[in-house]
Amino acid sequence: MERVQRVNQLIKKELGQIILKEFGFQNVLVTLTRVETTPNLIETRAYISTMPQGRGAEILHIMNSRIYEVQQKLNKRLKMRPMPKIIFIEEKVTAEAGRVEELLEQIKGQESK
Repeated sequence: MERVQRVNQLIKKELGQIILKEFGFQNVLVTLTRVETTPNLIETRAYISTMPQGRGAEILHIMNSRIYEVQQKLNKRLKMRPMPKIIFIEEKVTAEAGRVEELLEQIKGQESK
């Protein structure tokens, strides 16, 4: 289990740098929130959060269209075997947490009136 956690940390660090340098996204903030690698190291789910939130599907499409290139860069940087297959997924937990915060702020505003 400790190995999987170390692999997660390494992949998150390197993948974050690749996203920052290779994908020059304009007018959108893209964040790699977490990575989860399967215990057999076959695949890694990379969760992506975007601001504004409405552009998540568009960003995922762009990233998935260049997944082969990202996978190659990651292979060169980490030199590990087996190298998990990267799968980009839109982060829903962060969006839900943001919505809860927004609702709490609205309730606070109504109570103070």
